Amino acid sequence: MPAPHDNLIAKLDQLADQHDALDRQLTDPDVLADHERVRDLSVKKAAIEGLVQQYREYQQVVEDIAGHEQIVEANEDEELVALAREELPELRQRSDAMLESIAGELVTADDAGVGSVMLELRSASGGDEAALWAGDLLDMYRKYAAIKHWKFDPLSVSAGDVGGVRHAIINVKGAGVWQHLGYEGGVHCVKRVPATETQGRVHTSTATVAVLPEPEQVEIDIPEDEVEIHVTTAQGPGGQNVNKVATAVHMIHKPTGIEVRMQESKSQHQNRQKAWQLLRTRLYDHAQRQKDAERAEARSEMIGSGGRAERIRTYRYKENVAVDHRLSQSFSLQALLNGELDDLAEALIAEDRAQRLAAL
Repeated sequence: MPAPHDNLIAKLDQLADQHDALDRQLTDPDVLADHERVRDLSVKKAAIEGLVQQYREYQQVVEDIAGHEQIVEANEDEELVALAREELPELRQRSDAMLESIAGELVTADDAGVGSVMLELRSASGGDEAALWAGDLLDMYRKYAAIKHWKFDPLSVSAGDVGGVRHAIINVKGAGVWQHLGYEGGVHCVKRVPATETQGRVHTSTATVAVLPEPEQVEIDIPEDEVEIHVTTAQGPGGQNVNKVATAVHMIHKPTGIEVRMQESKSQHQNRQKAWQLLRTRLYDHAQRQKDAERAEARSEMIGSGGRAERIRTYRYKENVAVDHRLSQSFSLQALLNGELDDLAEALIAEDRAQRLAAL
């Protein structure tokens, strides 16, 4: 059985080969003519570039160690041998530290390479206030996307009766988007005096967030005969038709029963395109959950029942803090709502990295 060290080196060799392959693709004229493809490949290359650079520096140190050991073994020049013996402990210490640092980044390298996610928000416990809260979360992620220079594309947004949102599906694209948003999945609880409250009492409301990595088109192929498609007029609150032209698209994947509805655009073609995009993502996630139960528990089964006890974070307006229960740390509420999520995301990435390293 290979030692963990050997497994690590083999994985790093694969990453270096992958980096070189991406380099070659990004100089291919056919690839350069496809801007979407260039963007996707550039995100993947950027995600592993630093890691590959560190690995190549580590390889140089390993070569230096081997050279020093040869000098000691040959024992031909007394002065050179003494110098090599003196430098070897420091070189070995440096190589061990470098490999430890590389291993820490390696365990989250795959996450960094995913450049597109589906972000889904639902109001949960708390009635109208829950919808207002889901709307606040949607604004928080929109601001975060702007700070990170990510593309924020609302696919479907269902408004609440007094404002906010009941349900929203957003496609977010950009470098590091899955790594930084993937930990947002779960129940977000808010404690505040709602705008709808006349007595000044603090209410507790919740909204659920799910974040699913979007697969590349080549990764999942859905035969058209497996999908039942209905085209209808768009429906507004209460079920009334909001236009006279049939543009809303309802898709049902017959083998799994998974359904998607899309009516945000006035164009049936655009709604159909977005519905296929969302269906592909949900089927990919469905397949991943079947294939890897552990990943499903940790990453994909995020929504839960929306009850107040299944929370990952509580936002307390009175104290102006947001407590992340996985980290047992508090963050500035105002900063988070302004989209300043980087400190929180980096803390979650570090915690995840430590747990994954411990499991190696």
